[in-house]
Amino acid sequence: MRRFSRIAVLAVLLASGLAPARADDADLVFRRSTNFRALTPNDKLATYAFDDPAVAGVACYFTVPEKGGLSGAFGVAEQTSDISIACRQVGPVRFTAKSSQGETAFTERRSLFFKKMQIVRGCDAKRNTLVYMAYSDKLVDGSPKNSTSAVPIQPWGTATDVPNCADWIKN
Repeated sequence: MRRFSRIAVLAVLLASGLAPARADDADLVFRRSTNFRALTPNDKLATYAFDDPAVAGVACYFTVPEKGGLSGAFGVAEQTSDISIACRQVGPVRFTAKSSQGETAFTERRSLFFKKMQIVRGCDAKRNTLVYMAYSDKLVDGSPKNSTSAVPIQPWGTATDVPNCADWIKN
């Protein structure tokens, strides 16, 4: 009976979305193998892109390692906390909703249960610049691994109006 209940609990956890995400909300741009494995998938670096859900005209690209091997093949490998990010203005900037400083723009599980990668957004009002910070919520040597990118809001095409990011921050 106990064996059945453990299997049932594991099935419920996996079905409830606690399994590692595969960047479903981000588009895979490309992958590059970094470590050859003869009988199982290689270790890779993968670059993904996503459009900011609250700021039209801004896209972020992030690169994360993806472990291969047997655990990687079954989706249960604990991925490392390394993250690289670059965000860019790709069109006229238009805010679709007010947000808080440090609000989550994107999240992805990096292990079966505990580790997540998060990309959060803030506004540097003085410079009218959006700031994106990517980090892992698992501490590595006392600090989370992190990366930062900034997008100064510029006119696009023939438009001369530039929105002020400070007007879109919740107080």
